[in-house]
Order: sequence, then C-alpha cells, then structure tokens
Amino acid sequence: PGPLCEDPLLLPGCPANCTCPSEETVECGGLDLHVFPSNVSRAVQHLSLQNNQLRELPYDELAKLTSLKTLNLHNNHIISDGLPDEAFESLDSLQYIYLANNKLTVAPQILPSTVRIVDLAANLLTEVYPLTFGQKAHLRSVYLHNNQLTNTGLPYDAFNGSDAVSTMILSSNQLSYLPQNLPPALVRLHLQNNRIARIPRGALSSHWKLRELYLQNNNLSNKGMDPSTFSRRLRHELLTPSQHPIPLLLCSKLKSLEYLDLSNNNLSEIPAGFPPNIVILHLGKNRIDSLPRDSLSRVRGLQYLLLQNNRLTAASVHPDAFLKLRNLHTLHLYNNLLERVPPGLPRRVRSLMILHNQITHIGLQDFANTYLLAELNLSYNRLYSAKIHRLAFRKLRRLESLDLSGNQLTLLPAGLPPSLQVLRLHKNQINSLSPELLANLTGLKELHLAHNRLRIGSITPGTWQELQGLRVREGDDCPNDVSREGSGGEWLEQGAGSQDSWVLSQFWEGSGVEWLEGGGWEPGLLGSVPALGEEWGRVVGGGWEPGLLGSVPALGGG
Repeated sequence: PGPLCEDPLLLPGCPANCTCPSEETVECGGLDLHVFPSNVSRAVQHLSLQNNQLRELPYDELAKLTSLKTLNLHNNHIISDGLPDEAFESLDSLQYIYLANNKLTVAPQILPSTVRIVDLAANLLTEVYPLTFGQKAHLRSVYLHNNQLTNTGLPYDAFNGSDAVSTMILSSNQLSYLPQNLPPALVRLHLQNNRIARIPRGALSSHWKLRELYLQNNNLSNKGMDPSTFSRRLRHELLTPSQHPIPLLLCSKLKSLEYLDLSNNNLSEIPAGFPPNIVILHLGKNRIDSLPRDSLSRVRGLQYLLLQNNRLTAASVHPDAFLKLRNLHTLHLYNNLLERVPPGLPRRVRSLMILHNQITHIGLQDFANTYLLAELNLSYNRLYSAKIHRLAFRKLRRLESLDLSGNQLTLLPAGLPPSLQVLRLHKNQINSLSPELLANLTGLKELHLAHNRLRIGSITPGTWQELQGLRVREGDDCPNDVSREGSGGEWLEQGAGSQDSWVLSQFWEGSGVEWLEGGGWEPGLLGSVPALGEEWGRVVGGGWEPGLLGSVPALGGG
C-alpha cells in the first residue's frame, strides 16, 4: 500500500466519511450530515454536500474556501435564516451553485459576480434581490422553477447587468404577467405553470435571440396579449388618395423563435404576428373557434401545428388557412368539433390527427392533395361504411398507418393503399371479412380487429392468404392492442372461450404464425401451422382441448 495521503479517504483536508479523489474535490453527498463538515481543505474547488440534512451554512467555514468553484447543496433542509447574507461574499471563484430542493423563502441577497449557473429551484422563494442575479456578467443559466415567486417578488432590476443569461426557468411559480426587463440574450425562457394573464407591451421587444418560449398552462387570453407581442409595425395603416388602405407591414421581433407553446390557456383566436421561423407551435387546449385565411400565413417555417382540444368546426377553417405552410408535416386537430374533414389540408402533411371529432363521412376529394400522408388517425368519430367514398384513399400511396377504431364501420373500407402497414379497426361494428378487401394489402403487418361483431361464417375462406407479412391480429375477446414480435415477428393472442377462435383455422395456411397464446382452442385448429414449434415457435397458455396439438407436426403432439 502507498502512503496514507494517497488514500482518497485520508487526504489532508478530507472530512470524516467523505470521499476526496483529489485535494480539489470533496464529495460528502448522502451522508446524513446535520452540520457543515469541518476540516475541508482551503484548496477545494468542488464541494458536494447534496442529499444531507443541513439546515444552515456557517459563514466562518465557507469564508475559508476562497478557491471554491462548485458548491452543490441540493436536497437539504437549508432555511433562509441559516444562510447569512454575506455567506457567499468572499467566494470570488464560485461559478456553480446548486441550492435546489431546500427550504429557502428568500434568495441569497448577494452572489459573487463570477457565478455562471445558479439553481434555486424547488424552494419556497417569495423574493429575489437586485444583487442575487444582477450585475453578473458571466451568468448563463438561472433556475427558479417550483417556487412561490410573484411579480412583486421579482423586481424590475433583478437581472440588470446580467445580459449574457441564455437560459431562465421560471415555471411553476405565481407570476401574473410576463416579467419585463429580462436579459436580452435569452435563448430558452420557461414560464409555464404560472398565472400569467398578460404580456406587457415591449416585454419581448429585445429578445431577438430567443429560440424557445414556454407559456403553457397559464391564463393568457387574446386581450392580455398586445398586438405587437410577437412583431412590430413598420408603418401605420394609411389611405391612398383613392381611399384604399395600405396594409400594415409587420416585422418579427423574435427572429430566432422556433418553439412556442401557448397550450392550455384562454385564447379564443390565433394571436397575431407570429414570427416566420417558428417550427413547433402548440395551441392546443384553448378556446380557438376559427382558423382565418391569414392567421398563420406568415409562419412559413412551421412544421408542427398542434391545435387539439379547441372548438374548431370544418366550416370555421378557411380553405386557404394552410396554403402557405409548405413545410407543415404534422397537424393535430383532435378533440375539436369537426363534422367533416377540414378543407385545404396542407399538401405536405405526413401525420394528421383528427380523432375524437364528429366526422360523419369521408368524401372523394378530402385527401386528394395529401400525397405524402403516412399516418392518418380518424378514430372515435361518427363514420359509417356507407359514408366513406370507395376512392377516398386513392391518392394516399405513402400511407403506412390508418386508425379507424371507435367508429360505426360494418365493413373494411374499400380502396386502401398497398403501402399500409398498420390498420386499426377495433371497436367498430365489423361483421364480415372478404379477400377482395384485403388482397391489395400485401405490406400489412398489424391488423387490429378487437371488439367487433365477427362471427362464424362471416369470414370468407382465403381472406388471409395475401397477408404474408402480418404480425399482429386481434380477436373479439382481446381487450388490448397486441404488439409483440418474434423472429419475423408473428404473434397471435386469443382469449379463452373466444367466439371467433374458429377463424384462426382459416388464417394458418401460409401465414407463418410463430407465436400462439391463449386457451379454449378447438381440436384440429392448429393442424396447418407450419412454423409453430420450430426454432422460434412457442405455445403459451392452458385450457387446451384434447387433440388440439396432436396435428402440429413441429410440436410432435407435445
């Protein structure tokens, strides 16, 4: 063994029970400490005291640690009375301070000007002082989420002189309006889960670097948002000599904004002046009841538009509302009041979610221009087989997933594209299956038919023969989706005593089924299953009828 000073537990300046990989690093986390450790080396640069029982920090001990760069005090019980005002005053090298999940009711009055990251999340803070975060030229990230801060407790000059802050997390507090005079270099601003009801004029006027803005779960209404919140006017509306108005020109203030979340607020219409470079726009769970022609026309970079849980009807969506959104590939309109497929769908949309509406029919032209559509969810509407045009899906040559579950279909829709890989039809009224409706679906891997009305004799012989790639199929009594794969991925699951267990006898031939689970199967049902019991074959379950497995050569009747 080497000298004692080489032992990381016995280095000079290493407190009892702590670990000291080097003279500059002291790790005392998770030791159930109730008092600040003594004998900490003055040369320490990184001190970890997280996950202990500390209630106070002694000024005399901290003041000695003039080389300290990182102080981790996460998950203790430190109270504001246990944190002297001058506690960090002499720590001229401190860059990273972590005080999250303690019992602080007010922030430290003064932090060193050298700090880069300050984490005070999950405390009980009601007040921040001007020099807590102010005059910190090197400060980059501030974490104040999960506290009790109001606008009164966050002074106007709280970040004066700290212009380099790029990340600020103020979510889950009690703010009633968007704080003003925030650092101009902000890239990420989290204000979700507050009580914000308004955005003051000019509050975001200098934040041209802002890339992500989170305002979900607040009380924002259109009245609480100034028309110039996201843009500014270059000229006022004027009248020409012929009394024709000159349109207003809007210039985006938030030129870098790519992510904006305004979901779960009280918006009744699309706010004006969104920046053109937004990529992801969350407007779900509001009260939006119309989509006018030009409401989103400026947002040319938009790729994800989420409008679920609003009050949109098909008539309230202008046919040209999506016309200029040439990059839009994901559109969520579920849980609205759509009585039909909305007009003018984005031409390049690849994922369209219009489930949980009131759609009663699908017309010939509803999807005529959505050539790139790969995922379409129409589940839980009011669709009847007779109201789906037989050529409605003719242009969807790239469609891979179609969900029509939870409707009133009695037949599989006609004209489904051969590109389809996943077809969900559970919870309908389907009472028959025939080869001609499935013959074209040679690439189908998953077919979900649970909770329908399939009965003996309602499935035409040969129905399954073309479905060589099918991996998942559900029977009437299967309560949940099945999604398991073997080698090649075939799995069938059947509930004991299912009324449609007989159907499987028509499915075996050429199916390549490799997994079988369940009970209550009829004798002779498995005789033509070639793969079952081979290298990847498996039978799981009980309640098998006499002679059921005897006809399976690969199992040898075992």
